[in-house]
Amino acid sequence: MQSKKHVIGKAEVQRAADLLEAYRRGKQSLDRRILEDERWYRLRHGASVRPGEPAPASGWLLNSLLGKHGDMMDNYPAPDVLPREPSDMQDAKTLSRILPVILERSDFEGLYSRNAYPKLRHGTACYGVFWDPEAEDGRGDVRVTAVDLLNLFWEPGVRDIQDSRNLFLVTQCDNDLLDAAYPALRGKLRAPVDSVNQRIPEDVLDRSGKSQVVDWYYKKRLPNGKTIVHFCKFVGSTVLYASENEQMFMSQGLYDHGQYPFVLDVLFPLEDSPAGFGYVDLMKGTQGYIDQLDAIILNNARLAGRPRWFYRDACGVNEQEFADFTRDFVHVTGRLDPDDLRQIEVEPLPAFIANHLQNKVEELKETSGNRDFAQGGTNSGVTAASAIAALQEAGSKLSRDLIKGSYRAFTQVCTLVIELIRQFYDDSRAVRITGEDGKPVFLTLGGLARRDRHVAFDIQVRAQKASPFTQMSRNEQAKELYRLGFFRPDLAGQALIALEMMDFDGIETVKKRIAAQAGVQQSAVDPQGTTSTTKQGAPLTVAQQLIPKTGTSASRAGEGETP
Repeated sequence: MQSKKHVIGKAEVQRAADLLEAYRRGKQSLDRRILEDERWYRLRHGASVRPGEPAPASGWLLNSLLGKHGDMMDNYPAPDVLPREPSDMQDAKTLSRILPVILERSDFEGLYSRNAYPKLRHGTACYGVFWDPEAEDGRGDVRVTAVDLLNLFWEPGVRDIQDSRNLFLVTQCDNDLLDAAYPALRGKLRAPVDSVNQRIPEDVLDRSGKSQVVDWYYKKRLPNGKTIVHFCKFVGSTVLYASENEQMFMSQGLYDHGQYPFVLDVLFPLEDSPAGFGYVDLMKGTQGYIDQLDAIILNNARLAGRPRWFYRDACGVNEQEFADFTRDFVHVTGRLDPDDLRQIEVEPLPAFIANHLQNKVEELKETSGNRDFAQGGTNSGVTAASAIAALQEAGSKLSRDLIKGSYRAFTQVCTLVIELIRQFYDDSRAVRITGEDGKPVFLTLGGLARRDRHVAFDIQVRAQKASPFTQMSRNEQAKELYRLGFFRPDLAGQALIALEMMDFDGIETVKKRIAAQAGVQQSAVDPQGTTSTTKQGAPLTVAQQLIPKTGTSASRAGEGETP
């Protein structure tokens, strides 16, 4: 029993530390690219060749990233949980209403906004989905966090982090906090090893009183074919916690779902890495040329705006007074010859330089999909909300594509959240939500793991928010349907036929309302409750009853019936 309790010891941790160093070396290229992208994002890429020359760092690249970020926030995701079995309908409905509350406790909207930036900059954002045993006064709860990709290390060459045999998350913690939480560390802590690349700090950081803490996740395959994931936290060569040393987790792993609790949201994928590349890598070349051309124009404007002079020695002009523009008079000794002072003429730049600068700006807009109408502006004077929304929709293919990728990552996050609920929600928990009438409603969830079978769900993601132009376009669509008579009960049949050929959000609700309104009018016209029948005496279906009377009369006339 003693050996089982100490499966992970000092020797295993040392091997893990060596493996971490190998993973770190394999990830150096990605880390350097991330740090380089960070410089461009912070507009610190402009470095003058010589002191005194202008080194502009224009914000075209940053403006494009901000536009993409706005598109992502306009389409903030919301989950819809769908059952795979009819008996799971109620659980799926409850999860659909509770999942947003659980995500809200982790401030997921803020995490989504924060992770949108590294996805756009570096091409990869990372979410961590963990079980926090100290949350909810010790009852524990799901915790979703944003993970810095510089602190995450995986096996080099894998395409999916779930295929990595080991996964490491490296952080730094204050030594006094570690001593208080883990008495076994007292006297063993030392200065941290700089094995993690650091971002450009805005503040002066002192890491002398911190130590490197490693979260080591690894997968093991059991004899029955099941793959489980174990977890070990260590500092130096000291084990702080190891799930494989715990009897209750030894054969089932830390999490029942058997996955690493990390989800990568990738923009432009690469074949040999789970990480991708982002818009900064795509645009920084063009942005660099824009800044160089801008520097040429600024330097020419600076030279032309501050005249310089050829000055002959002993010409008798007081040089200090001549250079002081605040003086109205300049003293001259002797006779001043026109050749003694001659202004240095600065030739204006050729027009093609300014034109090329504008072409580079347009190139950056095109390659990033951030053209003018994507931000609500048009060159042709289009001002109608529906027209602007149509232009935005036609030109937002790149934004829709990156948002779909974020939705796929959000689906994985929700799946991990549901699995943690299944594993750790042993007792029923009440969650307060806002009902349709705006009043608080309490829902109860728990005991999914106690079912006689594994309850599986599918997750469908929809946009919880929409841009103002999209909302106005939908309002215009509703008013257009009203003007065309779609909501007239006597035209319900025609309206339903037309709606069958349409596709927009909420169309099923509109169909039900039109059919219900037609049924109410029919009941009012026939208060006796009699049912219309065909000439053979069979009752008419609802669809047949909604067919316009003109069409019915024409069909009867074609059959040769006597009126």
